[in-house]
Amino acid sequence: MTTLVIGAHGHVGQHIVEQLAAMGETVYAGIRSESQAAELKALGGQPRTVDLMGSIDDLAAAMAGINTVVFSAGSGGSTGDDMTLNIDLDGAVKSMIATEKAGIKRFIIVSAMGTDDRSFWSKSGIRPYYVAKFYADEWLKHRTNLDYTIVRPGILTNDAPTGKITTQTADSATKSVSRVDVAAVVATIVAHPQPKQTIEFVNGDTAIDAIIH
Repeated sequence: MTTLVIGAHGHVGQHIVEQLAAMGETVYAGIRSESQAAELKALGGQPRTVDLMGSIDDLAAAMAGINTVVFSAGSGGSTGDDMTLNIDLDGAVKSMIATEKAGIKRFIIVSAMGTDDRSFWSKSGIRPYYVAKFYADEWLKHRTNLDYTIVRPGILTNDAPTGKITTQTADSATKSVSRVDVAAVVATIVAHPQPKQTIEFVNGDTAIDAIIH
């Protein structure tokens, strides 16, 4: 199987590339700049330029030979709200349209826990981010025919991975999850398709394989 990871140079994206490559998956690492290529090659990815500010046709061309698209791109905390709209919302939507245009069925998007709770957006301190994520997720669910999985992790940390999560987030003592464990969830979904599902999770007591299977 062949996967394209859009946003491969991001913190979670790099872990996704590395874990998929370790599983034997052919991984194309979607990057913005050629300067990022060497780092992704070292992780086992095959760099491929993916410009989320470009056209849908160009995005579809970048998806040639792909079975699964993973969208893990984000504008980052150092940019303004305009780039949140351009990347986290419009970039995600254009990627979905391009995926269908390229004849690919499987699409996995890394979203965020709390995205579907409007009362949480203002409390978060990053309301535009959650607005963008919400509407990207809604487009995926209601405006495409893709076999999708929406991955909604809790607060991301750089803690050591545990390999264990819980989807009972309301009852969990912690609301966080390590980035490596998020990548493990995505990699497991690639290996074991979960069509038309939304998975919200934080670190917990159950092995990832047991939940995703």
